[in-house]
Amino acid sequence: MVMEFKCSDVHLWKEALSSYKSRIESLNKPKLVSLDDFYTNELPPLIRQRNPNPYITTSELSKLMDWKLTRGKWRPRLLNFVSSLDEVVVKSASQKAFQSLPDVSKAVSELTVLKGVGPATASAVLAAFAPEVAPFMSDEAMIAVLGNSKEYTMKQYLVFVDKLQAKAKELSSKESTFTPSDVERALWSSSIGAKLPSQSAKADIETKSKQNSKRKRKQ
Repeated sequence: MVMEFKCSDVHLWKEALSSYKSRIESLNKPKLVSLDDFYTNELPPLIRQRNPNPYITTSELSKLMDWKLTRGKWRPRLLNFVSSLDEVVVKSASQKAFQSLPDVSKAVSELTVLKGVGPATASAVLAAFAPEVAPFMSDEAMIAVLGNSKEYTMKQYLVFVDKLQAKAKELSSKESTFTPSDVERALWSSSIGAKLPSQSAKADIETKSKQNSKRKRKQ
């Protein structure tokens, strides 16, 4: 069962967020685990250590795009566009975008001048640098929050950001803090979890698989 966005039970949100890594693994996409580790754990400090003018490199942007497409829908042309972008242009656009925050609209506009980078990819770049401000615009979170995922526009993203910032504030307390990016990951995790076979169904599948293999050995 998918957790609804209006849910105010902090325990359920924490549970969904803590299941994120296992949900990534459950998709059985070998390179996604390492790509998600790069996006979640390696890229943010890499960007932030480039003070006073943080930026993202072309190779990092390409890897981020690989992560986005592997976690979602595969569109190889976008990866080709991003991989061929000029290093100087990517550095300049990302520096301007990061400096524009917390003005999310301006930050997205600075990034979408890059070929192959739309609002969704721009949101992933911003989320890597400032998860406390800008969440990633994933299909699953968009459906949970806005009821659709087909309009990857600036207008839709700004509504999405406002709602996730408000939800993060609602869920946060002295004991624990939620960022808009935490809210997005929890929604994604909940959505993916709801699509997985139940434990009993899994057990049935595994039992039948073992029985079939035994029969084959006997034949």
